[in-house]
Amino acid sequence: MSSDPAQLLAERSVAALYDGDRASQGLGIHILEARPGYAKVSMRVREDMLNGHSACHGGLIFSLADSAFAFACNSHGGAVVAAAASIDFLAPAHGGDELTAVASERWRSKRNGVYEVTVANQRGDTIALFRGRSHQVREPDAAMHGAPS
Repeated sequence: MSSDPAQLLAERSVAALYDGDRASQGLGIHILEARPGYAKVSMRVREDMLNGHSACHGGLIFSLADSAFAFACNSHGGAVVAAAASIDFLAPAHGGDELTAVASERWRSKRNGVYEVTVANQRGDTIALFRGRSHQVREPDAAMHGAPS
């Protein structure tokens, strides 16, 4: 863990969110990196994730991007939810592909934020671009900021 308070808050906030995130865990999503306003996650495309065209179901690619978005926008502490999101599918993902989603904060105010997520396969080919708008519903806890308890 880092000694930087903002980095420490990001690591603790993302870990706490992931611990309760049954959907991300069930999809096999793993957190690779978390920083303030940033998250990098991965997911292997399983056979049960394929649609009738033998490509990864778009909803599951959206879920991967949405999870990266959630971790990035909650990295500042508090409780932050999605207010809106959209995705552009650029190329298919196939069974066995290792997908990586990188979420970056583009703008943030006290209660709202805009995040962009790039989803790529193991070859580095971009397969989807996601944009999400967040809304904070609860302020960060003093305990999460390292205040004495």
